[in-house]
Formats: sequence, C-alpha cells, structure tokens
Amino acid sequence: MENKPIPKQKCPLIGHAFMCLVGVFLLIFLGLFVYDINLHITIFLAIIWACGQARWIGYSFDEIRLMMSDGIAKALPAIYIFLLIGMVIASFMQSGTIASLLYHGIDLLSPSWFLATGLILCSFMSVATGTSWGTVGTIGVVLVGIGEAMAIPLPLVVGMIVSGATFGDKLSPISDTTNLAAMSAGTNLYRHIGAMLYTTIPTFIIVLTIFTVWGMQYEDHALPADQIGAIRNALLSAYRLDLWITILPLLLMFALSIKRYSAEASMLCGVATAVLIAVSYQEKNPIDVMNALWLNSPGQTGIESIDALLGRGGIYSMAWTLLLSMMALVLGGILHHAGFLEVLVKAVIKHIQRTGTLVATTILSGLLGNMAMGEAYISIILNCQLFKPLYQQQKIDRAVLSRSIEEGSTLTAALIPWTTTGTFYAATLGVSPLDYAAYAFLNVLNPLISIIMVTLGIGLLQHKK
Repeated sequence: MENKPIPKQKCPLIGHAFMCLVGVFLLIFLGLFVYDINLHITIFLAIIWACGQARWIGYSFDEIRLMMSDGIAKALPAIYIFLLIGMVIASFMQSGTIASLLYHGIDLLSPSWFLATGLILCSFMSVATGTSWGTVGTIGVVLVGIGEAMAIPLPLVVGMIVSGATFGDKLSPISDTTNLAAMSAGTNLYRHIGAMLYTTIPTFIIVLTIFTVWGMQYEDHALPADQIGAIRNALLSAYRLDLWITILPLLLMFALSIKRYSAEASMLCGVATAVLIAVSYQEKNPIDVMNALWLNSPGQTGIESIDALLGRGGIYSMAWTLLLSMMALVLGGILHHAGFLEVLVKAVIKHIQRTGTLVATTILSGLLGNMAMGEAYISIILNCQLFKPLYQQQKIDRAVLSRSIEEGSTLTAALIPWTTTGTFYAATLGVSPLDYAAYAFLNVLNPLISIIMVTLGIGLLQHKK
C-alpha cells in the first residue's frame, strides 16, 4: 500500500467533539461494568462509533483508515517490546533465572518487609534500566511468585511492583518517556528530571511509608520452614540453580541498558544468553527451548502455583494484550487525527488563568489522552503541543510543563486496562489494572501531590526562556 500523508484536519465543533468522547467512554464503561462484554469487543464498538463521528465531519473512509494505521505506527516501538518481553520471560524461565531468584529470595524476604523491600528493588531496577516493562517482566514476576507463596493479596503486591517500576520509568535519564517529555516540552533532560524530583521524592517517601506500615500486618505470613524447604527442593529437582550462572541474562540486560543500548538490543542479548544457558547449563532440548519462546509450558516442580509461574511467557502469551493494544491505538489514531480531543482541550485551556488550575488541567488532559488514545507516547507529544504556548504565555518554566505531562501521561497509563502499559502489566503479572489500581500508590498520589504543591507555590522553577 502506498504511504499517504494524514489528511489536513477538518475541525469538529466543540459539541460534536464532546459527544464523540462521551460516547467512547460510555461504551467502554457500559461494556465493562454493566453488561460484562469482552474488552476487545467493547473497544471495537468504540472504534465503530469514532469512525462514524469522523465520517460525519467529512473524512472519507480512506482517510479514516490512514488515521487508524498511523495510530498503530506511532506505537510500533512498544509493539516490538511486547513481542520481545514475551520471549524474555519465557527464556528466563527456561534458563532457570526466575527459578534461581525464587530459590535464593524466598527465605531472604520477610513478610513484614516484603512490600517495602520490593518497592525499593523495583525502583532501583527501573531507574538503572530505564524500563518499567523490563522491571515488571523480570523482578516483578519473581516478586509475584514470592508474594503469592506468602499469601499476600496479589493486587497489593502488583500495586507495589507497578509503583516501583513507574518510579524509574518516570525519572531515569535513559527512560524513553523521560526523554520524550523533555524533548517535546523543549526543556533540558536533567532540568526535567530535577523538576520531577520536587514532587516525586516526597511522594515516594509517603508511598514507602504506606507499604512499610501495611506490610507489618503480614508479619505472621512467614512460610513454615518445611514449606520453604519443599519449594526449594522442588525447584532444585527441576533446575540447576547456581546463581552466578543463571543470573547472567538479567545482568547482561541490566548492563546494556545502563550503557544506553536500545531496549530491543538489550532484550535480544538477554534472550540469546538465556537460551544458551538453558541448552548448555540446564541441559534442555534446544527444540523445546526455541518452542518455549513462542509458548512456554508449565514448570515440572510438582507445586501447582510454582509450575504456573514458571510456565509464563512466550510470544503467544502476549496475543491477548497485543490485540487489545492495537485496537486501542486504532481508536486513538481516529480521535487524535480527527481532532476530537484537541478541540475540547483547546476550548478549556484558553480560559485558564491560575497556575494550579493549569497544572491540574495538564495532568487531567494526560489521563484523558491515555484513555482516548491507549498509548502514553502519543498523549505526551499531543499535550506538549497543546499546552506549551500557554505555559510560555504565563511564563511558567517548560520543565514544569514536562513534569506535569509525565504525571498525567506516564503515571496514569498503568491504571487504564486498555492502554499498552495496562494490558502488558495485566498479561505479565496476572492481575487486572481494575484490581491493582487502588494499590499503585505512587501512580495515584504523585499527580495529586503535584497539584497541591503547585497550588501552594512549591516546586515552581525560575522561568527559563
């Protein structure tokens, strides 16, 4: 198919734009919470509705198809990582990397400190690697296994993992969203990170305190010595668990990320190393290992919960997530290029006078952008374009803009079931965003704390042109 430019926008009226977005959100809400319709079908119905609205304002079917295609094209890097993460998880299961971390970690993490320690580990991993997805797909999977063994509620465990993973995705200088927000807002990367520290560090301290106090109630959830012994013996019967060998794929991926190799290259090297270890050290059949990269099979430890955990991963395991994400991106492409979201935001922001209101609106627009377009990348770029002139007009530092964009787009993407981030977390950790959102305290509290601080005049930087 010949590549054609996206057509020049035929601007909808404000009332029509409002009707379109209300219709989308109403279809999703009714489908999910009232009629219990499959989420894929719900999003499909929303796509049909959006197509009808775009056709109403004069776009041809060919033009609408271009919008849909562009919505997917803009998020192709995320789609590539979807596929690679599936292989990373499966290969790390085959190499014994996950089993080894379980074996050595299950008796080191006490139940009372599990949530606080897990938050710190996930935060460190995500800051060092710059990827929340990589953090969730590796150490996150391990922590879910340990948390499940300790009978700690999984939505709480996943909320902790998501909080820690998002912390680094938001702050790391090698994170794609961090760099994208700084670039789109026209500010220096490290000034952007410095601005985020004003709001993120206090939030992190509050969140760490919450998880520390909350974790104390699970003090009596320590596994009996005989149960720990049974799990460890079961793992030993299925794998060779020399930590310094089995952890090599994770260390390599970690090191390459720090050296600022692309996420795709780091993951591929991690997969290749894990496959070699699975064949040479674990003495697995090479054909079985390669097939596991497509669809992993349950473990053979004899303990049902552990076997289910060790059977995760593979490209096929990402099919549900990938299809949902692509459909959400199609919907987002229509809403973006047809101008429905842009018209409403512009109508609101032209009446904004106060800095606190402006920041709150920026954050809310990021949330709505994620909900409408299914992808934080698109939301970040669009909202920077929409809000940058107003921040300049009010002489507010661009780093405050980039910070607010991240707090509205990067942080909230994990809380929405149909975004690429939300679907990935659900597929990888086995808990829906609807269940863990209430426990993802960093993602929920950080935007609120940012609005409060700005309203009080805290964290506003000296304006730079």
